[in-house]
Amino acid sequence: MTAADLDLDPDGRWRRPRPGRDGMRADALLALGIAAGGAFAVWLYSSANFFGDGEPPEVWEAALMIIGFSGPLVWRRIAPITVTVVISIVYFLGITAEVPEVLFSNIALFSAMYSIGAWSRHRRAALIGRIVIVIGMFGWLFWSTTQAAFDTSMFDEESGVGLIAPGVAFGLISVITNILYFAGAWAFGDRAWNAARERAELQASTEELARERERTAEQAVALDRVRIGRELHDVVAHHVSVMGIQAGAARRALAGGRPDATEAAVRSLEAIEGSARQAVDELHRLVSTLRRADEIVGAAEDGPSTRGTAQLESLVDEVRGTGRAAALSIVGEPVPFSPLIDTTLYRVAREAVTNSLKHAGASAALDVRLRFTERAVELEVADTGVGARGMRPAPRAGSAGGSGAGGGLGQVGMRERLAAVGGTLEAGPRSRGGYLVRASVPLVVAEPTADVAPTGAPSPSAPAAAPAPPDPTPSPASGAASPGARS
Repeated sequence: MTAADLDLDPDGRWRRPRPGRDGMRADALLALGIAAGGAFAVWLYSSANFFGDGEPPEVWEAALMIIGFSGPLVWRRIAPITVTVVISIVYFLGITAEVPEVLFSNIALFSAMYSIGAWSRHRRAALIGRIVIVIGMFGWLFWSTTQAAFDTSMFDEESGVGLIAPGVAFGLISVITNILYFAGAWAFGDRAWNAARERAELQASTEELARERERTAEQAVALDRVRIGRELHDVVAHHVSVMGIQAGAARRALAGGRPDATEAAVRSLEAIEGSARQAVDELHRLVSTLRRADEIVGAAEDGPSTRGTAQLESLVDEVRGTGRAAALSIVGEPVPFSPLIDTTLYRVAREAVTNSLKHAGASAALDVRLRFTERAVELEVADTGVGARGMRPAPRAGSAGGSGAGGGLGQVGMRERLAAVGGTLEAGPRSRGGYLVRASVPLVVAEPTADVAPTGAPSPSAPAAAPAPPDPTPSPASGAASPGARS
């Protein structure tokens, strides 16, 4: 049950749920106790000659009155207005017939009046019902008081008279007593209803929060699965692609019958072995991290997420090891940036290189370029392989045509990684052939530290290139659907 599921009346007020079997059983016990107390009180009042020298009431009259004000209490929570009206009429008839019982009948009337405020499911009807009952009771009270005020036979003529006549004093006492009586029943009933409503709202809010926690936990699990899948994709896809290419190179070398075929095949197999070992090692570290996330597993540099742009040279060397042409260029002056940006750029580069190995073709050349500007750091991975040569360039990412629907799952992962650090991704075929992936991340420059090499800067051994003019082809779209789109 949520706050929206609370039962409301036509006026928009909360409806208190009807009592269950336990509540009905408690009310039946209450009615039985009131009846027993009423019977005992009638016997006591009769013994005390409560109504003076008049004849005592008939047994059946007393029994009817007792049943009349106690029996309806069984339904006081289901139909409180009706029960209160019935008990009020029985009380009026009992007093008129001089049945000597004014104790438990008043308790029964108080309980019924209280139940209107506490249990009535229609608040407007509860208000009107109580007003009508109170007006009727006080009308009867004023009529009785007026008669008593002018009835001189009720008091001894020789008794002293104070500031207020005895009849008037008796009437004032009755009025004050009844005001307190009905005001108490009214106030206590409304307070009980408000308390029940607050408990219901609190319970609804608690249940809603519990469901929200469950949804949050489910979302966290789903996000964790996405993260694990992304990690596995990063680890497995690249190494498997490299191993596949090396295996193909070994097969072609052995089938070609060249004099150095055995040596070439051995080199390819060694590369396959190295990639397999590295993949298994990274998978082992990843699984260990997932199993013991609250502990420090190994040294910081051994974690699967500590690779950064300093390892771009090793990534390019792996591509060269497959027999393909590959180059790394660094444009601009390297500046420090956060480890998160460093790791993100490396993973984007590795994903782009993996896609190039799978889709560009064996003769494609790969160019990895890391460009530093005053405001951002850009990573470009381009190849000269299969692309949309001569095709209409795809729209830029973020434009009307760059919805991202055509990109594969790898591009989705790259885009999500970059979005986490405020970056953007552009990916698509180049008009002059090949494919280009460009990642741009706003550069947050760290505080300069003397004699300390930049954390995110690539290895100094990486060949630095002079500032090159930008690619003359239009920027590709992040997800434009085209025949050259890659995952």
